[in-house]
Amino acid sequence: MLRDDLRTLWTEPRPSDAPVRVRRDWALLAAGLAGVASEAALRENVMWRPVAVLFAVWLCVLPLWRRTRPLEMVALGFGSVVLLQVGSLVAASREPVGLHTGAVVLVLVYALTRWGSGREIVLGGAVILAAGALCSVTDEAPLAENVVGLVFLLLPGVVGVAVRFWVTARERQWEQVRSRERERLARELHDTVAHHVSAMVIIAQAGRVLAGTDPSAAVEALEGVEEEGARTLEEMRAMVAALRDRGLGAELAPPAGVADLERLVRTPGGRLRVDLGLDGPLDALPPAVDAAVYRIVQESVTNALRHAVDATELVVRVAAEPHTVRVSVRDDGRRTGRVRDGYGIAGLRERATLLGGTLRAGPDADRGWRVEAELPRARSGNRVHSRPRR
Repeated sequence: MLRDDLRTLWTEPRPSDAPVRVRRDWALLAAGLAGVASEAALRENVMWRPVAVLFAVWLCVLPLWRRTRPLEMVALGFGSVVLLQVGSLVAASREPVGLHTGAVVLVLVYALTRWGSGREIVLGGAVILAAGALCSVTDEAPLAENVVGLVFLLLPGVVGVAVRFWVTARERQWEQVRSRERERLARELHDTVAHHVSAMVIIAQAGRVLAGTDPSAAVEALEGVEEEGARTLEEMRAMVAALRDRGLGAELAPPAGVADLERLVRTPGGRLRVDLGLDGPLDALPPAVDAAVYRIVQESVTNALRHAVDATELVVRVAAEPHTVRVSVRDDGRRTGRVRDGYGIAGLRERATLLGGTLRAGPDADRGWRVEAELPRARSGNRVHSRPRR
């Protein structure tokens, strides 16, 4: 068991979303250099002052590459610590060499476990432990202080591991949300298209009976419609079954759409006054877009009921334009605590992206929360003509 765990750790890849450099990296560098300058100018009795200053500046620069090259930065940083410690031992220095600003090296310990691969964590951890052990052996402080110092050195690494696991778990939850939304969309597409395809098959079968007395070309065309319809239905069932990783098990019923919004907005009761506005030709939307509009409004109403404090009104607008459908849901309440997208909004954003649209959610300019979506709709008047196979 332990061997398997070690093998898993050794083969753990790096996180794929590591940023190269962000604004706070430069802020950290500026703060470190300011600390070096202040300490070098104001602190007295600094051993080997030029060496100590150069060493501290070196440690302040290394964190700029801590995400892209965590192992190399740990090796350079703690290798420098070891060299400086050995040099002070050879010179029989009575005081430790270095500035307090050198504590910035703890950032490298955090970055190693947060952004490094399993192999880099093992090798970098060995370098850190070796440097910490050497400093503890050569230091004349009591054993308890050395142990506390070693724990303090390793604590950022523990924090890095915790943050890494938390981010990984959250990414898996987001992926599950996206997968469920894709599955739901696939099921809705299946249910809607299956209705039409089933009707096409039945009409084609009836056409064969009625056309039995005359022309053979009509019979052949109806046979082609029946064959294509049956094949489409079979392939779609197989596709959705693969997406669900289980049998269909769902009734072939069309999903809720724009026509059901009036019934939906009546559910909040007396707590929220819902102002529903529908504009444009909304009765001929593609089934997937029709269901997506309903889901966006449904999720927004649910979020307003749950999270909008002191909300009194919910404004819902759905407008159909020649090529797009715009959805806007706005409440006048306020959010408490840290505001961020939930899994429901993530699912809606995934659905909008799959349909070729966009969805935005966030605080309104005046007050409250606004959800806006723009979804493409099929162009009217485009028809596809097919010729019967002969």
